[in-house]
Amino acid sequence: MTSSSSGPLRIGILGAARIACSFVEAVRPSAKVVATAVASRDVERATAFAREFGIGRVHASYDELFADPDVDAVYVPLPNNLHAEWSIRAAAAGKHVLCEKPLAANAAEARAMFAAAEQNGVYLVEAYPYRAQPQTLKVRELVAAGAIGRTQLIQASFGFPLTDAANIRMDPTLAGGALMDAGSYPVSFVRTIAGAAPSRVSALSRWGATGVDVTTMATLEYPDGLLAQISCSFSTVRHRHAFIAGDAGSIATTYFNDTGPAFPPLVHVRRGNGWDAAHEIIETEALAGFLAEAESFHDLVRFGWDQWTGATPAESIDIAMTLDAIAASSRDGVPVEVAR
Repeated sequence: MTSSSSGPLRIGILGAARIACSFVEAVRPSAKVVATAVASRDVERATAFAREFGIGRVHASYDELFADPDVDAVYVPLPNNLHAEWSIRAAAAGKHVLCEKPLAANAAEARAMFAAAEQNGVYLVEAYPYRAQPQTLKVRELVAAGAIGRTQLIQASFGFPLTDAANIRMDPTLAGGALMDAGSYPVSFVRTIAGAAPSRVSALSRWGATGVDVTTMATLEYPDGLLAQISCSFSTVRHRHAFIAGDAGSIATTYFNDTGPAFPPLVHVRRGNGWDAAHEIIETEALAGFLAEAESFHDLVRFGWDQWTGATPAESIDIAMTLDAIAASSRDGVPVEVAR
């Protein structure tokens, strides 16, 4: 499915959500990607969005954008419950798709989305900006090189305060909740390091007034003995960190989408088993996550899967299956086997 086209990858934006603003602002300096069109059922909002970010084309519907021959790919930042429908329709129109996380509301939707992409000969990928960050690439490199020995334990967490009941993240009909919004990040991080889906999960949630989970914690069990823990919350101070312990050392790091002075891209490595083990702090390049991700998406479309730093289809399906299992366990109060 590689493309021989030259020039930047021309991306159309579905909607004018806040995250779409962040994406378009981040890719402005890129020579590899350019936001060329935006579509919204609210034409006035789309027009204002286009004017603010210097986008040349405004469409009154998503289907109208799909019909635009000057759009190579689409970015889907819609509410979670709309990801599958509009990604599938974009693929049917021959557009490559960069879809915001979580890819779908459930694993069945995720499978249908990838089937549509394959049937129409386009790429579909799930957007996790941190996966393209130099910080994350360094962590993966260290683990793969055996810097901490055999991985035994992974912990990853992401939380921030959210009290506005009108926020779409609080709406169960839009596939909202802490697990789907914030929890998809630690679940994806664990999948990145573990290299496989868990076999069983046990989860516990605290529920908000609108019916969504506002805090969820889960333990993930793997057939090889690896254990992982994830947590996510709308009820804590902002935090985002991960810890990986092996039998010969450990790694601690953040995995923010955007790194810089506020969130320095540091990787803390401890080699050895004793209290006098060697400590090293590795600072990687600070880079805007949306920019790194978008340029990796360009490389994927132009040159193939070897150039993509994000989640593969198999990883995204594993993430969706894990989220399904965590949701079921927290709802029913019992451990749940992860579907295969």
